[in-house]
Amino acid sequence: QVQLVESGGGLVQDGGSLRLSCAASGRAFSRYAMGWFRQAPGKDREFVAAITWTISTYYADSVKGRFTISRDNAKNTVYLQMSSLRPEDTAVYYCAASSMVVVPKAGYEFDYWGQGTQVTVSS
Repeated sequence: QVQLVESGGGLVQDGGSLRLSCAASGRAFSRYAMGWFRQAPGKDREFVAAITWTISTYYADSVKGRFTISRDNAKNTVYLQMSSLRPEDTAVYYCAASSMVVVPKAGYEFDYWGQGTQVTVSS
């Protein structure tokens, strides 16, 4: 069992930056692939980024070059550094954990989810 708690969301201006954190509790965090998803009002949840236990990363085209996912296994934490934020990045951001070995990208490939943190980008 893995429990995930996100933090770091908030209100930021267009072009600004935020860093989201996701603290995990439970066993063997380092063996899980971790991901970030987001869901804007009235839209489906979408994949943002993922990182495997071997530190392979994958990004959605919409955030490539602006967002960076990283992890600190000693702290059982995964991060999402978001730069050059746009109003269309406004959403609730969710952290998720997957037992898959290859980079997971679909929601059904993740086993555990956090409660989400709101990110609002004002124009």
